[in-house]
Amino acid sequence: MKICVISYDFWGYDKHIVDTLCKKGIDAHHIKIGNVTHSNFKERATNAISKVFLNKNLKTEKRQQFVIDSLVALGHQDQILVLNPDTFDISTLEEIKAHSDRLITYLYDSLERLPVEDEKLALFDKIFSFDIIDIKKHGFEKLTNYIYLDHLSCKEQTPDMDLFYITSYDNKRVSYIKLLAKKLIALHLRFQIMIIGKKSWKNQLKNIFITIPENLSIIFSIKKISHKDLPSYYKNSKALLDLTRENQHGLSFRVFEAMALEKKIITDNMVIKDYDFYNPNNILVLDETCSNLDKNFFEQPYENISDEIYYYYTLDNWVDRVFKLA
Repeated sequence: MKICVISYDFWGYDKHIVDTLCKKGIDAHHIKIGNVTHSNFKERATNAISKVFLNKNLKTEKRQQFVIDSLVALGHQDQILVLNPDTFDISTLEEIKAHSDRLITYLYDSLERLPVEDEKLALFDKIFSFDIIDIKKHGFEKLTNYIYLDHLSCKEQTPDMDLFYITSYDNKRVSYIKLLAKKLIALHLRFQIMIIGKKSWKNQLKNIFITIPENLSIIFSIKKISHKDLPSYYKNSKALLDLTRENQHGLSFRVFEAMALEKKIITDNMVIKDYDFYNPNNILVLDETCSNLDKNFFEQPYENISDEIYYYYTLDNWVDRVFKLA
């Protein structure tokens, strides 16, 4: 069987899908459009002029042509999974569909945040979504993100921090983080929060580190942390923080990373209470003022979830469901 995954893959999650398929003996390939950038300054300048005066993004066109060229080189596919359908125009999606017997998409963001036109969605033979609002409204099949990390018992780890969080810059999140940080300091908890993105430069310019007593810090940076380095940060903390974006009604990868490493989760995402792995000992859902943040939550040991529930959220099971392999 030949399967192709097409995605931007900014954070590097999608590569794990292809790796898992290959381990199952599938002839799998990844067309990563995020790798396609301007070759030089001249191309960047030309594209800037094109966007301003012609309302035409040459880099987008270059990426879409790259996908088509790659599919031609790979040959006809049994299945193609497109993870960023909003980034393609309708003609490109039609051509992608012509290269496959079954065209699938997984919407790991809400249609409110990243709209996809109905005519594009109509091209897919199967649409999965992590957003419960979109699932109810459009009849998509519910599918969460997945556990891609190897399981590691909390007993094999010696974390120094109570709480760790890494996030892209978002005004809503930054405002909430400031409120949360005050509460963490008042409880004498050790934490590290990293806010990554181009919009962080203003905070970075003021002071690269906002130092808080006893090595507790909020770090603003425009430099992205490598995806492969993230587990080392996670392992050094008892709990991981996960804050939602506006119009998000599903579970982020942070939840599943925490499950793999047996880390507690602190979140503002109320929908997490509806999942079978929810355990108030392991998961604390914050209120709007963080008034329910309790030091006792960090002191109680992590409680294991059943093997059956854990396996359901693994990438191994995820690919079986998506590509009908089992």
